[in-house]
Amino acid sequence: MSTTKKRRSGHPARINASTRKGPATRPQGPRTAAGAWIAGARLRTLPLGVAPVALGTGAAMVMTDISKWLVLLCLLVAVFLQIGVNYANDYSDGVRGTDDVRVGPPRLTGSGLVPARRVLVVALVFFGLAAASGLAITVITGHWWLLAVGAAAIAAGWFYTGGKHPYGYYALGELFVFVFFGLVATAGTTFILAGDVNFESWAGGVAMGAIACAVLMANNIRDIEQDKLVKKRTLAVLIGRTASRIVYVFWLLVAYAVLAFFALLYPKALLVFFTLLLTLPAIVIMLTAKKPREFITVLQLTSLFGLLYGIGLGLSFAF
Repeated sequence: MSTTKKRRSGHPARINASTRKGPATRPQGPRTAAGAWIAGARLRTLPLGVAPVALGTGAAMVMTDISKWLVLLCLLVAVFLQIGVNYANDYSDGVRGTDDVRVGPPRLTGSGLVPARRVLVVALVFFGLAAASGLAITVITGHWWLLAVGAAAIAAGWFYTGGKHPYGYYALGELFVFVFFGLVATAGTTFILAGDVNFESWAGGVAMGAIACAVLMANNIRDIEQDKLVKKRTLAVLIGRTASRIVYVFWLLVAYAVLAFFALLYPKALLVFFTLLLTLPAIVIMLTAKKPREFITVLQLTSLFGLLYGIGLGLSFAF
């Protein structure tokens, strides 16, 4: 099934190269099917799923001994959900026509590398794997209300760019990312492991959410002009490039403010400030970047920062 036939009426049609405001040529993508699927999983975003689990685990260890099996299941939920979200976004943006004018790496659906329906099926498979892992957690812990949280997380992942009115197209992406990749992921992990949520987990969730928002902002600043063409109103589109750069820096400052506070209580947390070796270059590039490739570099550095932050602060809590 071609992606052109799949597009719904009312959505932006394919934009010819002659009408684009972006670069005339599309970046070279992977040349093999396996490479295309790996690229579609967007591995650079996986730290956003792993980091809050690591931090939430450390916060739980402040209160009690933990089950390694539950940690593994929490990690599987996070990773499967993240990959599912990535493929779902690929599918939804592809059939909607949004990716026809993108300047980043080509997507599976939008580029025509893979039939849209196949991408949708794979997205649903990963959502199913996340749900199965979450069900195992629920059975083990006996907290059946966690099923509602898991369903909400999957729904949030799908409706980010899916459905008739995706919230990612109405400048709400940062809000949901902050809640689900920050507070829910971190505090949820702590609750699953310890049966309670402490201040370390809530504050750490704020930091994780801020970092996830910074990653999303870096991605959306790169795509401002292209998103305008397809009427995708991200926060970056609404406030403009200059203000978006400042907001990116603000999110990082929030994370470091949380870290500075915890360094007063957990001296080993001071070691996490070595991540400035990543974030300072990222900030410089962000404030001066003009080319899409530079924003991708910012995204990669920020994502790695998030992983090291989550693991480092979690270890400072645990040991």
